[in-house]
Amino acid sequence: MYENHLPKFQKAFLHPKHWGFWLGLGFYWLILCLPYPILVRIGKGLSWLFSQLKVGKRREQIARRNLLLAFPELSEQRREEILRANMQNVGMAIIETGMAWFWSDRRIKKWSKVEGLHHLKDNAEKGIVFVGVHFLTLELGARIVGLYHPGIGIYRPNDKPIMNWLQTWGRLRSNKDVVERKNLRAMLKALRQGETIWYAPDHDYGRKSAVFIPFFSVQDAATTTGSYYLIKGSPESKVVPFAPLRNADYSGYTVTISAPVDFSDLTEAKEIAMRMNKLVETEILKGVEQYMWLHRRFKTEENGDDGRKYR
Repeated sequence: MYENHLPKFQKAFLHPKHWGFWLGLGFYWLILCLPYPILVRIGKGLSWLFSQLKVGKRREQIARRNLLLAFPELSEQRREEILRANMQNVGMAIIETGMAWFWSDRRIKKWSKVEGLHHLKDNAEKGIVFVGVHFLTLELGARIVGLYHPGIGIYRPNDKPIMNWLQTWGRLRSNKDVVERKNLRAMLKALRQGETIWYAPDHDYGRKSAVFIPFFSVQDAATTTGSYYLIKGSPESKVVPFAPLRNADYSGYTVTISAPVDFSDLTEAKEIAMRMNKLVETEILKGVEQYMWLHRRFKTEENGDDGRKYR
């Protein structure tokens, strides 16, 4: 629809070498048919299993370091509480991704609600930069909102063709299209046509097209300048943030859509990135335990000594 080429199902995916994939996917789907309270128990079990694996222990170290860098003012006890809760959410993310891709619309609606939907409906005419951050619930949040206000997803293609097809199929369950994250031209075209694009500017995407500015307590966090190009390339579009969070009592999910944030007074890429980071911080603090702290958010250094903060 917007100059992107969506991955298609290929006959090659039926080759015997992929039978293990299909068997696993079928088992995954069967699990997702279970009642939600049972899925919660399975998710917690997966979290425990993840914590026992080598990769899990490494990711836990990264998350602990991120929390120290971002919140040095908190006590060690409080940071450990956040870390424990965060690691317990990892297994639920596996389940919730499946819910986003395979659950029916009826079942999604039963276990979710959206607050502030009018912020999308009232501002849709000129296009919306719909700012989400990498909560572990992000896939499910996109599916929930898409049921009421379909948009255009921004994604990084998976290196494996069969997984690339699957994730695209899943993300189109309740949205219009997906655009590869480097295709700025397609994003701007969608905005100018009054579409809503999903945009997550919170990760460290490397040195290229980045400025080094404060993010929480880290004063030199690599931050994408993509926000500048989207906002200035479509100046009439609105910037609307949202947070998809699992309810603390596991009664379902609440997606909170906030009022548009004004960037019209800013002209420089660095200024826009700084305001965007403040927006992102506000959203993360709504559910800090559910944020993806496992990512090396502060790995890129302005002086080239990448990874220094994690040694």
